[in-house]
Formats: sequence, structure tokens, C-alpha cells
Amino acid sequence: MVLESTMICVDNSDFMRNGDFIPTRLQAQQDAINVVCHSKTRSNPENNVGLLTMANVKVVSSLTSDVGRILSKLHQIQPDGEINFLTGIRVAHLALKHRQGKNHKMRIVVFIGSPVNLESKEMTKLAKRLKKEKVNVDIVSFGEEISNNDALSGFINILNGKEGGGSHLVTVPPPHLSDALISSPVILGEDGAGPSGFGTGGYEFGVDPNEDPELALALRVSMEEQRQRQEQDARKTETQTSTETNKEGTQSELERALAMSLDPPSPAAATAAKPANPVSLQSLDFTNMSEDEQIAFAMQMSMQESQEPAGESSSSTTAAKKEDEEMDYSEVMSDPMFLQSVLENLPGVDPQSEAVRQAVDSLTSDKKEKKDTKGGDSKKSDDAEKK
Repeated sequence: MVLESTMICVDNSDFMRNGDFIPTRLQAQQDAINVVCHSKTRSNPENNVGLLTMANVKVVSSLTSDVGRILSKLHQIQPDGEINFLTGIRVAHLALKHRQGKNHKMRIVVFIGSPVNLESKEMTKLAKRLKKEKVNVDIVSFGEEISNNDALSGFINILNGKEGGGSHLVTVPPPHLSDALISSPVILGEDGAGPSGFGTGGYEFGVDPNEDPELALALRVSMEEQRQRQEQDARKTETQTSTETNKEGTQSELERALAMSLDPPSPAAATAAKPANPVSLQSLDFTNMSEDEQIAFAMQMSMQESQEPAGESSSSTTAAKKEDEEMDYSEVMSDPMFLQSVLENLPGVDPQSEAVRQAVDSLTSDKKEKKDTKGGDSKKSDDAEKK
């Protein structure tokens, strides 16, 4: 078994916000580092792993065999500025020099997802120093793999030399990072066997759950978390799209309603909305009218005739009601008992006084004379009709 101490360099630059890797470059990198940590510690229980950020270079976690501690620190890392590749490698080398197991081999795993703008002379000098100190470096290039390929390839070639060595460059195109690493030398190691036969046997994620159940469970949980994040992002995007569509539709309806309320209809439109005047017989020439026009005119005339009697009957009914009301009122006023009750209720009036009695008798007699006169007139008219 190979004893190894590994420092993992995390790219936490602002480029990690990009979404070309699912769900983002930073979260995809976190899932990949999770796989690397488990593979290193499961290949040998005495192996140690440390964590370092390359933007504002800082050792987040010193070398330890406690993967839980590494992962808790890993998920607290956020994008922050630009990376310093050379400084990050030097600090990782310094941390490896202070490892507890002096018989452990030294390895640096570097994740690069942003442009590396360095002079080849500086990178060559650093590569020669690491080769002299027998430090192996695995570089995982993603996101900007095309622009960084020449510089990183030259760095790895100097580390390996003509005789070859244990350093590797793995370039990963979008959108999946963890899946590509499972079958890479970063996980499988120099002999290609990987931890406990990792990457062989046709098992899920390349792990035999009978031999290493904890690693298989960790990989499965990592992939499940990634799948859930993808589904949440998809639902969030769909919800935002539907909300924006509803807002646009509501806004357009409000604008139309407001425009109609502020802009009254023109006189021409109001005139057009009214029904056309009925056509008179004098203005029509039946000889030049088509059959459809004659039928339409006949229907119009029939509707007009049906409306006129209704109007006449309505007016006659109103007159009859008015006459009945007048007759009822006159009958009430000629009733002595009614007049007597009204006078009793008037304040300051003595209904038994002589003046009040004379007024009631005079009013009653006047009403009777009018009624008799009306009856005589109606009788005369009946006699005239008979003659």
C-alpha cells in the first residue's frame, strides 16, 4: 500500500460562478473534490488530505484523515477574486513538508477553472523545484481547458521529465466533472487500480459496495445531491419564466383598460354604434332591390309595426291609471267621515265649531254637484248616440 499525503488546491475565483458545469463550476468542483478525498483516504487509512484556496491563498484545512472535516470546510468556500497559481503551489508544497508521516509521498491535486496568465519561465522554475523535491502534481483543468492547455501541459512535462513520472494533466469539458474524474489517473492512481479496486468490476461509480460500502455510499449521496440541485434550479427557472409571462400579460391588460378609460369614444364611433334609421317606403325602389334586400326590408317593417301598438297600449294604460287615481281621490275628498277625521287631528282646530261644519258641508255639496254634472253630461252623450 502506498502512503501519501495530498494537498488539494481549490479554484475559488470569480470564474467559478459560471454555469457551464452543472450546476455551477464551484459546486461541480466541490463534488469532484469530495470524490478525490474519499478515494485518497480509502486507498489507505493512514493517508492524509489537506485543503487550500488559490484566490487569497489560504490553508483552509491542514493535513488530516478526517474527511468530514475536509468537506465541512470545503462547502464554506465562496468565489473571491482571482487565483494565484504559483503562490498556491508553493504554499501547498510548504504544508506537505510539515506532514507528520515523513515516509508519506507528497502529492498536490490542483483544480483549475480560470485562465492561468503566467510566464513560461516562472512555471518552468517552479516545476523543476517540485521535481527535485519529489512532489507529484495532478492538475484537473476544466472550464478554461483550451486556453490553459499549453501552459499546463508544459508544466506537467517538466515534472515528469524524459523518464516519466507520477504527475498527470486531466482536461474535462462541460458539463460533468465528477464523472470524468472517476476513470482518470487522479482517482485510479499510478497503478490504475484505485482504492479497493476503484474503477473496475462494472459497479456503480466504479466501486464495489461489498468491499468499500462507505465510499460507494458517499459517491451515491454526492450524485444525489447534485441531481437535486439540478432539479431545484430547473424548477426555479421555470417558475421565474411563468411569473414574468403572467406579469407581462397583466400589465398589457391594465394598459389597454387604462387607455380605454382615458380615451372616450369618438362621435363617429358613437353614431356607428346606434341602430340605423328605419328605411321609408318613398326612398326605396323595389324594382332595383334584390330578393334578400326585399326580405330584410319586410322584416324591418314588421318589427316596426309590432313596436308601435305596444307604445300606444302603454300610453293608453298610463292615461287610464291616471284617470282612476283622480276618481279615487275625488271620492275620498267627498267623504264627510274622512274630512271629519282629518280635521280632528289638526292642531288648534275644533271640529265641532260652526265654521268647520259649514266648510265641510260646503265642500261636500260642491263635490256632489260636480259628480251630478258629470253624470248628466255622460247621460246626454248616451242619448245623443242613441238618436
